[in-house]
Amino acid sequence: MQDSFGRKIDYLRISVTDRCNFRCTYCMPEQQTFMPRSDLLDYTEIALIAGRFIRHGIRKIRLTGGEPLARRDVDVLIRQLGRHVQSGVLDELTLTTNGSRLARFATTLFESGVRRINVSLDSLDAARFRALTRGGEIGEVLDGLAAAKRAGLAVRINMVALKGVNDGELLSIAEYCAANGFDLALIETMPLGDGVSGRTGQFVALDQFIEPLRQAGRLAPLDHRTAGPARYFRHEPLGLRLGLITPMTHNFCGDCNRLRLASDGKVHMCLGSEFHVDFRDAIRSGGLDAVDALLQKALRLKPERHDFERQMEDRSLRLHRHMNATGG
Repeated sequence: MQDSFGRKIDYLRISVTDRCNFRCTYCMPEQQTFMPRSDLLDYTEIALIAGRFIRHGIRKIRLTGGEPLARRDVDVLIRQLGRHVQSGVLDELTLTTNGSRLARFATTLFESGVRRINVSLDSLDAARFRALTRGGEIGEVLDGLAAAKRAGLAVRINMVALKGVNDGELLSIAEYCAANGFDLALIETMPLGDGVSGRTGQFVALDQFIEPLRQAGRLAPLDHRTAGPARYFRHEPLGLRLGLITPMTHNFCGDCNRLRLASDGKVHMCLGSEFHVDFRDAIRSGGLDAVDALLQKALRLKPERHDFERQMEDRSLRLHRHMNATGG
């Protein structure tokens, strides 16, 4: 599949739920309203839509949320999609999680063909972690990470850079990742969603945020790539593989290969755009032929790039939906 700008689209991110057991301060307001369950795609619908995307050229799928492992019986969907990996028609099935339920699902993920996961972890300090997540317990996440390691899953820790909040923890998290054989990805915060406090004041460019790592050693660029937008480096002497995701300061839209299927069936062509097409109504009223037609429409509507820079400066331009509604 190609969009109207000639970019090859081979990566689908599927949000299985907008619900999350955390309320991370940079992601959503404390009092968040979630979609009624009747509005969500059921697992059969997700599997059917994913199958059509695979038929048209999708080679990598990532399950996201909200918190994907919080949806009831999600292991049913994981196994269904995993069969595409095991049969060789899908190159990769991955997952992004907050890690709180990972101890329960790590073995199931590996048995279903998942080989690597991303785990969000913005602080190792129990009190700070609880404040950032509005109630999360760091011990549950650390137990989940240990279970993932035992199960054979490769882990990348995702850390959102927050000025004046967790910048003092970068070295300790980097050392933790290096000691456990995890990759570390740093992410610039983005202007998504109403009612998220302090985001503008907490924004920090990653070129500035990584200064403690530069002072502690040397960063060398790597050719390593995953399906996503991270640029990778090797830090010595830690021996850490470090990814930088810079939607605000180093635009990567020219290489975008992604579409996002939200839990309500809307396909978003860009994280920073309101453009979408509704696959839920299509599959329920027109079946798989309607899905095929909409897929081609989605490719035509995919914008050339996001406009996060202007949205950060002008609140009136910001998108109303939060990250959990679209999927990471």
